[in-house]
Amino acid sequence: MIAEKEYRKRRKQLLKKIPKNSIVVLGSAAVKIRSNDTEYPYRQNSNFYYLSGFKEDNAFLVLIKEKKRTKSIFFVQKKEKLLELWTGKRLGIKKAKKRFLVDEVYSSDEFKSKLKEFIQNKHTLYYDFQTDNPLLREIVPKLTSKLYSVQNIAKEIEYLRAIKSKKEIRLIEDSISIAKKAHHKAMKIKKINKYEYQLQALFEYIFKKNGAYNDAYTTIVAGGDNANTLHYIKNDQKLKSGELILIDAGCEYNYYASDITRTIPVNGKFSKAQKELYELVLDVEEKIIAMVQEGVKRSTLQQEAEKLLTQGMITLGILKGSVKKCMKKKLHKKYFPHGIGHYMGIDVHDQNPYKTKNNKEIPLKVGMVLTIEPGIYLPKDDKNIPKKYRGIGIRIEDNILVTKKGYKNLSKGIVKSIKEIEALAKG
Repeated sequence: MIAEKEYRKRRKQLLKKIPKNSIVVLGSAAVKIRSNDTEYPYRQNSNFYYLSGFKEDNAFLVLIKEKKRTKSIFFVQKKEKLLELWTGKRLGIKKAKKRFLVDEVYSSDEFKSKLKEFIQNKHTLYYDFQTDNPLLREIVPKLTSKLYSVQNIAKEIEYLRAIKSKKEIRLIEDSISIAKKAHHKAMKIKKINKYEYQLQALFEYIFKKNGAYNDAYTTIVAGGDNANTLHYIKNDQKLKSGELILIDAGCEYNYYASDITRTIPVNGKFSKAQKELYELVLDVEEKIIAMVQEGVKRSTLQQEAEKLLTQGMITLGILKGSVKKCMKKKLHKKYFPHGIGHYMGIDVHDQNPYKTKNNKEIPLKVGMVLTIEPGIYLPKDDKNIPKKYRGIGIRIEDNILVTKKGYKNLSKGIVKSIKEIEALAKG
């Protein structure tokens, strides 16, 4: 777990980014209704969690920056026996005062009146414009007339979230180690005539068994041509011998995500055509990972991945013409339509800013964690490609940390070579 001192440090870093005579107000995520009076499992707002480490709803964090001092105030749900009977125990004000390294703690019932008091004589109010907290959405617009300006604080928090601490990296590694168990189990078991959802259930069982109670995202188990739907989550088809399965599955461990994709044969053995495509994607992935280092731009990784995949597809007869002409006409985009990767952390797709306020691309920095995930997607009904490749979709995805020496592949332990995958299937 992350120590309270680290959350306090983050709050101090955020306060340094705003001018004097300002106030920051953040609210916990809203409880989401599934249907009628049943709720989805609660998941805290990521920015709120980053600054507090608090998992309960009906909570607020207020940061005040005055001329000569700063102040942090926390509001939590007070303990009520009847409410706890239905929804579980609450931390309460007394324990919150001991736990959180803040100046003051109050009941959430007092938030409305206290905020009116705190906002007096303040120049600027900062809050997350995308908040779904109902009380914040209600009262903030009513207070804006008393302020010189209202600003969105989300981007400033996301700039902080871009660089992971040692403890955050450790939690991501813990999440990956759980995902590793699930991916290796999926490679080992007999899969012929099983259904996609049975593999999905296997992953979710292993995740939860090992303490990853929440999904980082809905597991993708895409057999055969289903792999050519990028966000395929129906997972309801039978797995057939001779086809590949694209499995995109990661978990969330103590609020930190893993995001791993492996593509494996249903019967445990790659065909010649499958090998040709798989080795192309794997070669591209390894070359792009090797490029990761401080100062490199994501756009550079993207361009190189597209160039290498285009060259490979020309060699295999999927595209025709020179690399330059194919890329100019964007012919490769039909079979590799997505980005080479994204940032990850508390969210599987961390909203770390990709550009500065001046719209300049932010290069990679030490402490960033991102995915590298090239793919090739060849629909079954595409008559423009060789018949032997139709209906095959392959993606290989790893989680990469930018280091002072270059990079560290955090998910290196999850096997991905043809030899390793086939050996696990035999075992």
